[in-house]
Amino acid sequence: MKKLVIASDHAGFELKQCVIESLSQDGILVEDLGPKSTNSVDYPDYGIKVAQSIINKEVERGIVICGTGIGMSIVVNRFPGVRGTLCGDVYTAKMCREHNDSNLLIMGGRVVGKGLALEIVNTWLATSFEGGRHQRRLDKINQIDSILIEGEK
Repeated sequence: MKKLVIASDHAGFELKQCVIESLSQDGILVEDLGPKSTNSVDYPDYGIKVAQSIINKEVERGIVICGTGIGMSIVVNRFPGVRGTLCGDVYTAKMCREHNDSNLLIMGGRVVGKGLALEIVNTWLATSFEGGRHQRRLDKINQIDSILIEGEK
C-alpha cells in the first residue's frame, strides 16, 4: 500500500490523527481529507470525499472515522464500487479483506481505542483478498453496482 486517503468527522478526529501518525511512521503516504480540527462538521461531507477518491481510482483504499462508524458506513456504501466495512475488532478487519475485498475501512472514534484501532488498520492493510469462491460473490455484488449505475442513466 503506497497511498491511501483518510477523513473523519469531529468525533473521529483524534483517532484519525493517531492513525495518520502511525501510518506515516510506517512509510505509507496518507492524504488527510479533513477535517482539520475537532470543530463540529457533517460526516457525510467527509465520507463522500473518501468514497469519490476510491471510485475515481485516485487511491485503492481509504479510511473513514466518525463517532460510531455507523453514519460513515451509510454514506460510503451508497457509492457503487465502494465496499466499506465497519470494524471494531481485528478478526473482522481480517475477514473483510479476505472474503469481501474491502476497500474502505470504517471505525468509530468513540467506540474503538487507539491501540485497537492501530491493530485493526495494520491487519486490514496487511491482509489480501483470497479470491476463489469469494470472487464469485464479489462479482454478484458488482452486478448490483452495474444495475444501479444503468438505472441512473
